[in-house]
Amino acid sequence: AAAGPGRAAPRRPVDYHAWTTFRDWRQGTAQGVRPVAGARPGVVIGAPAGTTDYTDPHTGTAAAWEYATWTSPVHRLTVPSTEVIASWNAHTPSGTWIQVELKGAYSDGTDTPWYVMGRWTAGDGEQDIRRTSVDDQSDGRSSIWTDTFSIDDASTGLRLTSYRLRLTLHRRPGTRATPTVWRLGAMGSDVPDRFTVPASTPRHAGELRVPRHSQEIHKGQYPEYDNGGEAWCSPTSSQMIIEYWGGRLTEEQLAWVDPSYADPQVCHAARYTYDYQYEGCGNWPFNAAYAATFKGLQGVVTRLGSLTDLETLIAAGIPAITSQSFLEEELTGSGYGTSGHLMTVIGFTADGDVIANDPASDDNDAVRRVYDRREWENIWLRTKRYNASGKVVSGTGGVCYLYFPAHPGPRQRKALAAVGVR
Repeated sequence: AAAGPGRAAPRRPVDYHAWTTFRDWRQGTAQGVRPVAGARPGVVIGAPAGTTDYTDPHTGTAAAWEYATWTSPVHRLTVPSTEVIASWNAHTPSGTWIQVELKGAYSDGTDTPWYVMGRWTAGDGEQDIRRTSVDDQSDGRSSIWTDTFSIDDASTGLRLTSYRLRLTLHRRPGTRATPTVWRLGAMGSDVPDRFTVPASTPRHAGELRVPRHSQEIHKGQYPEYDNGGEAWCSPTSSQMIIEYWGGRLTEEQLAWVDPSYADPQVCHAARYTYDYQYEGCGNWPFNAAYAATFKGLQGVVTRLGSLTDLETLIAAGIPAITSQSFLEEELTGSGYGTSGHLMTVIGFTADGDVIANDPASDDNDAVRRVYDRREWENIWLRTKRYNASGKVVSGTGGVCYLYFPAHPGPRQRKALAAVGVR
């Protein structure tokens, strides 16, 4: 319901919170890290807290690593949550990596264990670990599903009411290299179960000039990364928005790609977002972290509440990557059905329909699509749906990635704040 005289604004069922400022980094509990000021404040290894052994499960390589940790203050969720997704922005030179963990408090006063939300490095060379999520994490009440903390049975009323994040920075012993982490945050949410969502009223028409890339032209290329381009919707969408903001890869960075392949930067995005445990390129925080490896960019994973939120962002010049699942007949003109797909929202028509760069297109020229507003809104925001067999399965509930400048302008800051991102 819309807010009006005498009526409170509806509660946003999402709480995104991040630590990004020099003051933020000084407030945490530090063991071996030190905060650094500058244009992008962050934390780095100062004097390591110690050395730890790590055996990479994907290479079998065992090595010792110097480490240091930063633990956030407790963040009390404004929305007691059924799900939490962490995301981060960092620079990890060769021979360095980071681990992000979450520990929360339940609504009954008990605590979760420390859960690993990701082990990440920008590279994948001989000096680096393999980027990885961690499976089989559960305490019988909550579990980690690749990149998402989830209450096992939300119908019991159990919720997560607060959390801390623990950041561990690693480097090869005896070196002076260090990761630098600029942004660390998490999105908690309690989106109600729903097969349909209320229709929103169109408020903004306009279209952003976002480069177009098709994942389909990469079919069969580099199958070691999620079976090749047909599954690369997430990195292809990421690359479109990175280029919109001016991010470019050098010839040296692309030298490993077969020179006969078109759009080699898409192959690069797939390789460097790949999660070796999930065996896919669709790990949400890994994509946001990849975007932030480009100079002057930052990225977050959050949820939005309506197409009005997307219109607010588009009006400020910020496109968004959205996640949705649907049967072919539920999205007119798509030509396919999917259990999970990413596309880039770049604008709205005068009638309020959604203009999207859909990477599931035959070629780059066909990437720009116009989808019916009501259909698109529902497949993106619902949390429950019927699959082709008639079974009830989950929907994504408005998940999106937002990539934007490290120093957004006033209109951009206002738009981001309006959708809960600071």
